[in-house]
Amino acid sequence: MPAAQAPAYTVREAPVERTFAAAAQSIGVDAGTTAILSRDLQPGDRVRAVFDTGSDNSKDASREPLAVRIMRGSTAHDVFLQKNLHGQPVYYSKDGVSRGPAFERYPLDFTRVSSAFSLRRFDPVLRRWQSHDGVDLAAPVGTPVRATARGVIRFIGRQTGYGNVVVIQNPAPFSTTFAHLSRFAKGLRSGSRVMRDQVIGYVGKTGWATGPHLHFEVHVNDVPQDPLKVDLPRKRSLAGDELRQFESRVAQLTALL
Repeated sequence: MPAAQAPAYTVREAPVERTFAAAAQSIGVDAGTTAILSRDLQPGDRVRAVFDTGSDNSKDASREPLAVRIMRGSTAHDVFLQKNLHGQPVYYSKDGVSRGPAFERYPLDFTRVSSAFSLRRFDPVLRRWQSHDGVDLAAPVGTPVRATARGVIRFIGRQTGYGNVVVIQNPAPFSTTFAHLSRFAKGLRSGSRVMRDQVIGYVGKTGWATGPHLHFEVHVNDVPQDPLKVDLPRKRSLAGDELRQFESRVAQLTALL
């Protein structure tokens, strides 16, 4: 019986010359993973990442770092990859606490709530009473719209009423909908994996819209909920056997960083 092949790792490092995203992507970190890591670095800071190069599918594996060190002067901040039960990537501190909240409340910088969630609202376009399954967040055309949680794009395209719309299947039981977009972020398609804070499109007024805004929906078990009030998942902490296995891997990866 052949001996098991030892893991093979590649360590890459780059200085931050313009933005963290540019530095991270220059060493092979994909845009989705970059979006969940810090974006507040300054020129002169550095980013270092450890990749698995021993996978049979090394092209894909090399895009998803196992560990990332963000260096601000003499201070280092490390995060480590731990996939969940669905195979989706989550980054944790060395103590096993997930980085950032699992869900953001708002997907963009908006000026006001132009229309609230309601079980019965008079539709200004259709001129009739019906439910309003999300909230309308007014913002200038072109304002970036970001995924509020990681997930997989279930639909991206044009729909009657919604105009240009993105529907994301987030970790169960959540899904989110982003409508009336002027355009989509490049490279996205149905089945694309997106990360929290990743730009997915830009505010517009496509479909049945009387002015530029984002129509934003949050569904729980396919039932629409008020996005401004629904209880959202918070940070996750590893425990038990999962934490012990994580700590063992962290020790190995930290030695490489």
